[in-house]
Amino acid sequence: TNKKYKNKGDDVPVGGMGFFDCVNDQGAADMLLDVARHWLLQRGMQAMDGPINFGERDRWWGVEVEGFQPPLYGMNFNLPYYKDLLEHYGFRPFFNQVCFGMHLKVPLSAKIHERARPYQEDPAFTARPIEKNKLEKYAADFATVYNAAWAGHGGLKELKKEQVVLMFKTMKPVMDERIIWFVYHHEKPAAIFVNLPDLNQWFRHLHGKFGLLQKLKFLWVKATKKCTKATGLVFGIIPEFQGKGLDAFLIAETGKVIQHIEYQEYEMQWIGDFNPKMINVAKNIADNTFVSRKLTTYRYLFDRTKEFKPHPIL
Repeated sequence: TNKKYKNKGDDVPVGGMGFFDCVNDQGAADMLLDVARHWLLQRGMQAMDGPINFGERDRWWGVEVEGFQPPLYGMNFNLPYYKDLLEHYGFRPFFNQVCFGMHLKVPLSAKIHERARPYQEDPAFTARPIEKNKLEKYAADFATVYNAAWAGHGGLKELKKEQVVLMFKTMKPVMDERIIWFVYHHEKPAAIFVNLPDLNQWFRHLHGKFGLLQKLKFLWVKATKKCTKATGLVFGIIPEFQGKGLDAFLIAETGKVIQHIEYQEYEMQWIGDFNPKMINVAKNIADNTFVSRKLTTYRYLFDRTKEFKPHPIL
């Protein structure tokens, strides 16, 4: 159990089960899930979400139900029968996690350029990429935007600058400065767009190991093999500018760079279907945007007579 795990609208204490790995056998799945359910019951929980992890939602969250292409780093991958194992046990979809993809060499939509133009013509707004030699400054800017845009929504927690500094330093060896962008209004942070190379294109050459030799091999692979896919991790706009076209400005300015370098494909981290505003932004980035995969976070109510409520819309 995680005392900090709580979703908007929860009216019972909810625990979680994660890293669920099972052959295609309902009896075996039931045994595993029974153990998790009984363990949570003993600790006062009245519902079980899964598969989820022990931390934030950005990694190892949900079961894949559509797509089944090579996974992004930190994203669950499973065979199609996992959905049936969970649903036959009694789990129901709490929310769906939608990933969008696009081909980067196709121009952005006319709508994006039209909505971005007022900001491009206004000198009060500037967009710039991250600089590795100023990580503390950008960590503070990231925390400002993230906490205003996301903290408290959908179970996401507030981030301190120190946490972001540590996160950025961890990311630094694989960070591509050209694809992490910030927007400022009168030099105050207003929007963030954090992307990384698809790390699994490099990590797959290490065969699941990351010792000293593998770290050296990773540096060689990274230097000699171009990554062809970029992945979106975080996109956020402070409330003051949400729904006013600043998202289009950020996308258009990032696109001026990312569409003209080595990346051929782009895939965003999942967006919960409880966030229709962000789903709409993702759909309208380009005329060729498509749903690349879907995952589902399931919920099982221990009181089988209780009304099931999906995640409320933000």
